Amino acid sequence: MSTFDDLDLDDRVRKVVSDLGYETPSPIQAETIPSLLAGRDVTGQAQTGTGKTAAFALPILSRIDLDAKKPQALILAPTRELAIQVAEAFQRYAANLPGFHVLPIYGGQSYGPQLSGLRRGPHVVVGTPGRLIDHLERGSLDLSGLTNVVLDEADEMLRMGFIEDVEKILQAVPESRQVALFSATMPKAIRSISQSYLHNPVEVSVKSSTATATNINQRYWPVRGVHKLDALTRILEVESFDAMIVFVRTKQLTEELTEKLQARGFSAAAINGDIAQAQRERTIGHLREGRIDILVATDVAARGLDVERISHVLNYDIPHDSESYVHRIGRTGRAGRSGEAILFVSPRERHMLRSIEKATRQSISQMELPSVEAVNDQRLARFAQSITDTLANGELSLFQDLVQEYERTHDVPAAEIAAALASMVQGDRPLLLEPEPEPTENSKRSGKAQAFEISGDETAVFRVEVGRRNRVTPSALVGALANEGGVPSKRIGHIDIRAEHTLVELPAELPDDLLRKLGKTQVAGRGLRIRRAGDEVLDRSGNGRPRKPGRDKFKGPRKGQRSSGGVRSGASKRPAREHS
Repeated sequence: MSTFDDLDLDDRVRKVVSDLGYETPSPIQAETIPSLLAGRDVTGQAQTGTGKTAAFALPILSRIDLDAKKPQALILAPTRELAIQVAEAFQRYAANLPGFHVLPIYGGQSYGPQLSGLRRGPHVVVGTPGRLIDHLERGSLDLSGLTNVVLDEADEMLRMGFIEDVEKILQAVPESRQVALFSATMPKAIRSISQSYLHNPVEVSVKSSTATATNINQRYWPVRGVHKLDALTRILEVESFDAMIVFVRTKQLTEELTEKLQARGFSAAAINGDIAQAQRERTIGHLREGRIDILVATDVAARGLDVERISHVLNYDIPHDSESYVHRIGRTGRAGRSGEAILFVSPRERHMLRSIEKATRQSISQMELPSVEAVNDQRLARFAQSITDTLANGELSLFQDLVQEYERTHDVPAAEIAAALASMVQGDRPLLLEPEPEPTENSKRSGKAQAFEISGDETAVFRVEVGRRNRVTPSALVGALANEGGVPSKRIGHIDIRAEHTLVELPAELPDDLLRKLGKTQVAGRGLRIRRAGDEVLDRSGNGRPRKPGRDKFKGPRKGQRSSGGVRSGASKRPAREHS
């Protein structure tokens, strides 16, 4: 098959595809559409961003009965974002089908609009498993007229714990339905679903030579010296981008980083699992329309978000696994477009970088952080361009008269008046960055923060706001306090990691400038927010880690021992996923 004209699609659907500018089907489309049109069940294995939605939407629309009053196709998706994206794709491809109605159903949205939509009789329902089960139990979703069922991103539904819900839904659909299952990987549980609920399926596998798109230029910046926020700011000022997603680990950091970017003059918005669904949809719409340029997001946005403007993905916090990395950067470089992916990597995260390179079979090149001079050159160029644009717009006669009058009255040169006006417009924010301080010989050799001199031998218990829920380890905390905060490692005592916070023994008299520095230091993507522990006491019964006299560095537990967080050294523990 060389073009969509060679496929036996409905003429009205084919015309929409042509109007959208698509000429050649992708491999998954070319191999899947004929089998679905012929009524065969299909299992399709392909990475995200390969055109799977059109692969099942186009044949479903080509066979839809517009006069039917019950849902004819049910598409199961793991996340709200993917459900919305699939529903929008159906609506787009059905532009020439009068009266066609598709209804997205997902958690986080009130039941009222969904119940009203179901009463109107949608032709296609796209939903997440949990909310679909709710409607089945309410009796508001009638599956008796189904002819097509699609499982989209089945492996992700498995990973999110939805497989029991998926099986319950498949058991409720008519026996005569056609089923298509799409998945990036085919673990044993997914193959079991295929064997149990698909009838003699056609197996389609589209494998790429690498797990990430070759049209995405991948780079990393080794975090050192400059704070990550300052590094991000430099990149945003110098890098040429249309729209960008900045991925962070925590919901809290999406809000904090967004506020800081907005304060620095960037049009940014946050998206995470705690933001109301209606607001999330508006935010994505604003990104698509160009009303915002930067989206700060948790992994909740890593699947199903397809905005053509996204030219860059920046991993402010490194993801916990290589699969998450692949899905994050898959938000750019889609449908054959080129994209840029940037990854921030701290010294303690270099092993994760190597794991990502091994999993993706691609080398990620190190990038140089834009220099102060490069940032200042860009700022001066934008300043000059704003003057040029203002002059080109005209309508300056009133202001020219005012400046000339001021020049005559106060005997001040016009250049000085213009400088004063520019200063008024600039406000408190400096136009240019200050030159970077020269590194000391000690910092050149070690790459670590210079240790503070702390007097006195008394110790006290301090509380920091990271704990087991943040996957913090004793070695990570010691590294942050010593390497980034500047606390001499030999002055760090017992560490007691608890669920929501950690108690650590430090010198009682910490200098004010050291406390301020520690307040800005981050571990596990969260600020330490260090303070005296009050009445809390260290647990020295085994949860805390007593330091041996004379030890200069905390090396953490040996392999097989338990750390203070209760997780075996060397063992992995998957992070809790945000609810979708």
